[in-house]
Parts: sequence; C-alpha cells; structure tokens
Amino acid sequence: MTAEPRLADEPALLPEPFTRWFAAKGWAPRAHQLELLANARAGRSMLLIAPTGAGKTLAGFLPSLTELAGRPRRRPGERPRGVHTLYISPLKALAVDIERNLGKPVEEIGLPISIETRTGDTPAHKRQRQKLAPPDILLTTPEQLALLIASNGADRFFEDLRYIVLDELHSLVTSKRGHLLALGLARLRSFVPDLTAIGLSATVAEPDELRRWLVPQPPGAAPMAGLITVAGGAKPDIAILDSRARVPWSGHSARYAIPEIYEAIRRHKMTLLFVNTRSQAELLFQELWRANEDALPIALHHGSLEVGQRRRVEQAMADNALSAIVATSTLDLGIDWGDVDLVVHVGAPKGASRLAQRIGRANHRMDEPSKAILIPANRFEVLECRAALDANYLGAQDTPPLLAGTLDVLAQHVLGSACAAPFDADQLYAEIRTAAPYAELTRETFDRVVDFVATGGYALRSYERYARIRRTKEGLWRVTHPRIAQQYRLNVGTIVEMPELNVRYVRQGRGMAGRGGPVLGKIEEYFAETLRPGDNFLFAGKILHFEGIRENECIVSNGSGANIIVPSYAGGKFPLSTYLAEQVRAMLADPERWQNLPEQVAEWLAMQKLRSVLPKKGDMLVETFPKGNRHYMVCYPFEGRLAHQTLGMLLTRRLERANARPLGFVATDYSLAVWALDDMGALFRKKQPSLAELFDEDMLGDDLDAWLNDSWMLKRTFRNCAVIAGLIEKRFPGQEKSGRQVTVSADLIYDVLRSHEPDHILLQATRSDAAAGLLDVSRLGALLSRIRGRIVHKVLDRISPLAVPVMLEIGKEPVNGGANESLLMEAADLVEEAMGPR
Repeated sequence: MTAEPRLADEPALLPEPFTRWFAAKGWAPRAHQLELLANARAGRSMLLIAPTGAGKTLAGFLPSLTELAGRPRRRPGERPRGVHTLYISPLKALAVDIERNLGKPVEEIGLPISIETRTGDTPAHKRQRQKLAPPDILLTTPEQLALLIASNGADRFFEDLRYIVLDELHSLVTSKRGHLLALGLARLRSFVPDLTAIGLSATVAEPDELRRWLVPQPPGAAPMAGLITVAGGAKPDIAILDSRARVPWSGHSARYAIPEIYEAIRRHKMTLLFVNTRSQAELLFQELWRANEDALPIALHHGSLEVGQRRRVEQAMADNALSAIVATSTLDLGIDWGDVDLVVHVGAPKGASRLAQRIGRANHRMDEPSKAILIPANRFEVLECRAALDANYLGAQDTPPLLAGTLDVLAQHVLGSACAAPFDADQLYAEIRTAAPYAELTRETFDRVVDFVATGGYALRSYERYARIRRTKEGLWRVTHPRIAQQYRLNVGTIVEMPELNVRYVRQGRGMAGRGGPVLGKIEEYFAETLRPGDNFLFAGKILHFEGIRENECIVSNGSGANIIVPSYAGGKFPLSTYLAEQVRAMLADPERWQNLPEQVAEWLAMQKLRSVLPKKGDMLVETFPKGNRHYMVCYPFEGRLAHQTLGMLLTRRLERANARPLGFVATDYSLAVWALDDMGALFRKKQPSLAELFDEDMLGDDLDAWLNDSWMLKRTFRNCAVIAGLIEKRFPGQEKSGRQVTVSADLIYDVLRSHEPDHILLQATRSDAAAGLLDVSRLGALLSRIRGRIVHKVLDRISPLAVPVMLEIGKEPVNGGANESLLMEAADLVEEAMGPR
C-alpha cells in the first residue's frame, strides 16, 4: 500500500492504534478507505469499485475493526456476544486467504478480535462450537449463510450483527448463488433492520445493478447503495505470444507453446498459469513437467483435487516456495498468494472482465503494472486474445447482466425458512420482495412455490414424501417432520455438480483388493464409467492406472504408457462474451487491424479474402462447398458455442424438412458446420429454402419447442432444478445417491409432470434455465435479428481457409441429425486444400 495524502478528519475516523500501525508500515490510509469508513459508520450501505491492489479488502473491514477495537470488554456473567461482522466470499480459498491476511494487522495492532472461517471444509465440531461461541468476524460462503439462517435460533445468533462484507460481489450476483445470497441478505435484515452492507467489486459494466442489489427494494422504488469508485492503477503489461512454432488450426491444448511457456517461468519468480477447464489444467501441468529440465517446483490447483492438496499448494504459494502454479477459476478472485510476478493465460479468456480479473493476480499492487502473456491455443483464439487485450487497455467491461431470481432457489429458501421456524406467508413474501432479484415476484408465483414445497404440485400431491411443509391451525407454515430439516441441511446450495467418485490410490499390483490408500480427489462418474480396467488416465498431475469402481470410489494405481486419457468435466467451458464476439467480427472486417496479429494469422485471413470473402462487421458469412461425397455449410456467427449448438440443432431440423438429408453438425465458439448428403448450396440458390427462410427468427417458436420436448438437455436441466428445489435429494445421513439414481428419479418425475402438469412450477423454472444457460436463446435471438437481410452466401468448389478450424472438429464431437455419420479428416489434407495453390 502506498502513501496517500491524509484527510483532515483522519484522526477522528481512525483510532490512535490504527494510525500508529499505518505509520509504522510507512503507509497512510487511502482516501477511498477513509470515505468508506465514514459512510459505513453513518450506517450507509456502500459499494466500493476499485482495481486490484487498491486495498479493497482492508477498506471493507476498517469499519468493523475500528468499531470492535473500541467495544468494551465483556463483563463476567454477560451473555456471549454474537457475530459482529459477516464476510461472504465466492470461494473457500478466498475466505482462507482473507483470514490469513486480515489476521496480520489484527495481531500487529494488538486488537482483541477473533476471526474464523466457516466453509464446507470446516470440521463439524468447529461449526457446532461457532454456534455456541461465535467469533467477532465470521468468514463464510453463501451456502453456509443459508445453513445458518435455516437453523433454530438464527435470529439470536445474528442479533449483534452490524456489518456484512460481500467480496468479489460482481462474481457472486450473476448466478443462482447470488439469488440464494440475496434471499439470505433479506432474511438477515429481518433480524437486524439497520444492517450495513459493504460490497467490494472489480470494475463492472453496470454498477447501479450492484448498488440496488445491496439494499432492500421496497415496492415501487429502487433505492441504491452509495458508490465509491477508485480510478487509476497502472496499465497492465500484456503481450500475446508470437510463437516461433506454427499456431494450430484448432484444439485447446496449446502444446505448441510449451517451450516458450517454460522459458517464461524460468525468467520469473512465480508464475500463475490460468486455463479455462480442469482438463486443460491437467494437460498443461503434465506437459510442463515433461519440459521441466530444471526440476522447478510446479504445482496444480483445481476444484476436483483433494482439499488437503489444494491447501498445501496455497500455503506453498504464500511462502513463495513455488515457481509456477497451473490453476482454473479456483484462484482467479481476489486472492493474494505470494509474489506472483507473471500471469500466463493459456487459451482465450472468453471475456474482457475475466481477463482483467486474472491479470490482477500478478503484482497485486495498484501502482505497479501487472504482467501477463496470453497464449492462444488456435488461430481464432489469436483474434479473441487480441480483442481481449485491446479491451483491457480501453478499460472495456463485459460482465453479464443480472437476471431475475429463479424459482428453484426460491423453493429452497422457502423450505429453509420453515426449517428455522414456522413462517407467515404474508410476512415471508414481503421479506423476499426486498431482495433485488425477487423485487418483481408476483404473489401468485410465490403462492405456487409455497404450494410446491407443501405438496410437490398437483401431479405429486398424493405422494406423502413430497409434503415437506404443512399449514398449522394458526395459519403458519412448518416442516412436516424433523427429518425434513435434516435433509435440507444435507442438500442446501445451488451448485449442482455432476455425480463424482473419490479417486482412491492403491499400491500397484494390489488391484481391486487394495485398500486404505490416500484419496487424490474426485472425478465425474460419467467419465469413470467410460474407463475399462487397464486404461491409463491423467489426474492430480499423475498418470494413473484404472483398476475398477468399488462402491463410490474409483480405484487406481500408478500408471504409465503413451495412450493416456484426460478426464473431461461437465460445465467446464466459458462462453465467448458478446463484447469480444463483436470485436472479433470487427477485426475480421478491417485489414488495417491485421498488422497487430502474428504474421501467420494475418496470412491466413489474407488467403481467406482471396479464396472466399471476409464478412463486413454486421454481416454473417455462409459458405457451401463439397468434400468427398458430402456437402458442407459453414457459417460464422461468432456468438459462442452454446448459441451455436442451439442454432445447429434447429437448422438440422429445418434442413431435414427441406429433404437436404443433414448428417450432423459441429459448433465452436466462432463458427458452425453442417454436413449433408444433398448439395445445400444448390438448394439455397433455388430458395428451397432460401437462407433468409432457413435463418428466420421464427425458428425460436415452434421449432425450438418441438426440439426441446424431445431433447435430453431439458431433462438434464430439470434434474438440476429438481435437486436445487429439494424435490430430489442427493444426500442422506451416511449415504449419497449415485448419479444414475438421481437421473432416473428426475427422468421419471419429469415424464409425469410433462404428461399431467405441463405448467408445473419446476417445468417453468427448467425452461427459463435452459433458455438462459445451455441454449443461450436470448443471444441466438439477437443473432437472428442482427443478420436479417445481411447473410452473405459464398458458393465454393472446395474448403475455405476460414473453415479449416471447424472442419477439423468434425469427428471429435459431432451431434447427429437425420443420419448417423461421423467423418474423420486429416489436418494436412484440409490445410493443403484450403491454403495450397489452385
């Protein structure tokens, strides 16, 4: 922290021990820290938006620390005090980091303040003790808050609460976790009406949304918290790797750049390497160890690793004992681990705001530039990295907008409210509407949610197991049986992970008879079920030999060999942000900007312009060409994989109706390829159908509904909604349902509801979820509107240079249409055909 001019009223704001501590460090409190302190003391909820290294965390806690420092000591016989400050973190690791970093000034100033964490990793005995003797400052997560407010006596536990500090607020509020947290905040305010909320956030596109989220929303009004914005901060030093090797046409591994990545690690003290998925993390870690001639200490960190291993890596980072750490999003928020002086982002960041967040892990000081290298894994990612780099220098933001609160989360909260104490429906409705995501909730919808929690809905009300709350003679709603509250506490939360198995290590040669070895972490059940005994796969940075599955464990021993499988994880891919997609389209249309691209990529675009066409910024290019005995259509919407997959499914249905005999399609973040038996280019020229008809917005009507009704995707989404809403429970005392059991239960209920109660509240929630998530319908709708009258059709006699990347994906992950066909193509042949002489 660097010195700032002192404000005139600083002594009045900061007690003398604090001013001594700042002086001893050679620091002075920053202006925004004192401004936040003054406002919070006056009882005003505030949002602080500041760049990395600006002292956001200390600013957020100064009101608590100064108030606790002046609090009289508890007298003998006086009742134990409750929690004074609640800190909410999106990550367990961040809560642990805050405990360590906040503990230093508390100890150095000599403050009699207790600070503890409470996460899913906290032992049960410690959590129980915290209820009886709470710390002054409790560092926790949204899920733990939901558990605390659903406990008997929650109002007494929180009666001394003065502040709630919400860290990395921008990352919390855009998901169902944010909806659960908003409902928890509304409940806390019912206990403590004058509670002061302090939101800490990186720069966001729409700060007013966060300001409204922080304060109660009365009917007919939209009050906002106060806002403090800290400008400035040194501009980051970001470079895109201009590799000596040839940049791949497709793929996500970035193996080509391993020598240059390793050389960068050698030149820096500590390098943090970010990837977008756990699979990529495992691959990159393994490749770096193969290149590690200097035996540098390189570690791996992602959410599937055993918690003890993650904590050891975090401690080694804090001790500056590592040269490099390969990580996913588990380390990209607010955490200040040691002297990281370089961030390497392997793969495109998918969003300008996400890139800014991750780059901020380097140096972590406001007045010194963060240093970062972007490593594109393929040629289209070069364009995306360039767009993200330009956006970073311009300060552009593409944080997603806040969404209305979901009904499955509301159902979970209604049940949690009954677990704490019997509730009055009128009072609970009024309380819930003060939460920003639920400010527009109608009474009719609320009553339907309460009825669902009470009966399961019309189609399920004859089954006693779905009756979880019951109305008393006094008109209050209470749980039907104590075991309902127990089940709620076992299943609370909104993160529905794919079913997982423990990876249990045994000594080689013991096979399935081996017992008692360490647990290395967890892999998803569906991946384990694809393995055969004897297969080798990569996990926790090791090559493991698959022995078999025993109960809920995947038994492994040491493995070796060349044919190594990398585990895949559901939900691991980020969609390309709307802002970056727009910038990539603009870059393609402007040859002047190609001079900032690596020479080999600029040559690729120049060849595309010569052989086919590069679309204008607002146009969408559609190419049709033959290859072998098949015909291909490739379009370039640049709207992200999710929107493209939905588009591919709907186009395939339309092409089937046109008798084009489509065989399948494959989607990437940038383009979509469809292949068929008939010449689609000829059909489009004859207008059977025309491209305008094929891409008409009406596909989002009946075609979408018809496809959804037959789609596995809707069942998968229903399964998640049913788990969150508590209709299906994964965990029971001492046991857990397998993923197959949960899926079977969900599929049975889904079929019953579709047949007998199609307007069921959970089916409504499912459709909303699918449209916003897996299908990205709103973005697809915006695309179809944008390209109306602006489709450019280019008929070619062979593949174009721009089509090579998506064509190389065919055979890797096709989704089949009217026939079942997968085609494998040789990269060299495709590239020669597209780029070679004619």
